[in-house]
Amino acid sequence: MTKYDFITVPERLSTNAVKWQATKEDKNLLPLWIADMDFVTFPEMTKALEEFARHGVYGYNATSDSLLDKIVNWEKEQHGYFISKEDITLIEGVVPAISVALQAFSKEGDAVLINTPVYPPFARTITLNQRKLVNNSLIEKNGHFEIDFEQLEKDIVEHQVKIYLFCSPHNPGGRVWSKDELEKIGKLCQKYHVILLSDEIHQDLALYGNQHHSFNTVSEAFSDFSVILSSATKTFNIAGTKNSFVLIKNPELRAAFRKIQLRNNQHEISSLGLIATETALTYGKPWLEELKGVLEDNINYITDFLSKEVPRIKFLKPEGTYLIWLDFSDYGLSHSELFEKLEKEAGLILNDGLTFGREGKLHARLNAAAPRSIIVEACRRLAETF
Repeated sequence: MTKYDFITVPERLSTNAVKWQATKEDKNLLPLWIADMDFVTFPEMTKALEEFARHGVYGYNATSDSLLDKIVNWEKEQHGYFISKEDITLIEGVVPAISVALQAFSKEGDAVLINTPVYPPFARTITLNQRKLVNNSLIEKNGHFEIDFEQLEKDIVEHQVKIYLFCSPHNPGGRVWSKDELEKIGKLCQKYHVILLSDEIHQDLALYGNQHHSFNTVSEAFSDFSVILSSATKTFNIAGTKNSFVLIKNPELRAAFRKIQLRNNQHEISSLGLIATETALTYGKPWLEELKGVLEDNINYITDFLSKEVPRIKFLKPEGTYLIWLDFSDYGLSHSELFEKLEKEAGLILNDGLTFGREGKLHARLNAAAPRSIIVEACRRLAETF
């Protein structure tokens, strides 16, 4: 018996949801792209925001000690990561935090490495900040992405990499990295004096018994050169409230980050973000546990359906997140033909694989965080079209 509503399809176009904008022109389209969920969140969240609205004054809000305590406790209880309130810096979002970190820990022309395919704002942010982009390709092996550590070390040395921008769990591949893999990364960063930025925004969405290891839980020594980026926003479907947290144990790195944050005037957080984050970490755990079961069921449905009904569409079954990386390369289409077919014939909007890197040619990312009725219809359309 479920306590929460993961069945109702919310009407989102009237709220100007980015995900649903294309349906203004074509009501038949199903958007399964941008990484937010088509689920209503838990009642305590709605109540907290309604109480804020009823107050009638919407001025500046300070960060409460209780919010910082909630972040400390969440990291400890959910991820075995022991931090202090002093380690926490709040910022509007993970992507703005990446910009601040690039400016704080490198200079123009310095090399920044990413593993591709990866979340598109990584490359964009590096390029717009006039840093040298180094792409290190992940390899598809054993049904998931793996890191070619030999090539990774070569790339770090050859390009004199200053910052390694890492995605954990991985988007779009859904990989939950093992402790052994993270230890290898940490030792390479130690050896070559590389700052590691670890985007862990999907930390709470490890599925199927997989365990997310926050980077600094692997070795305390790693905290000397690491910056952990996370948020409650993906976990609890509150991305529009805009609040993330940066965890930096090294006081010199923390001071450098905060100096650039202030220089860029990115030190103020939306009142809604403060309230929503504290509410999420106070009341959201039961909803999250139920959500993870729904996501696992949806992913199982999609991957089982594709295996049986459309076996030419290959996929990586995610170990975490709600994102599925689809491979259409067996169809002999050009990349543009593939996405025209997806939209015009299947009526589906998926993320374009090429935006994640050159490895994304003839690939698409599908968002499985939607009520089952949408998932079933999307699968039917894929089978009918492909």
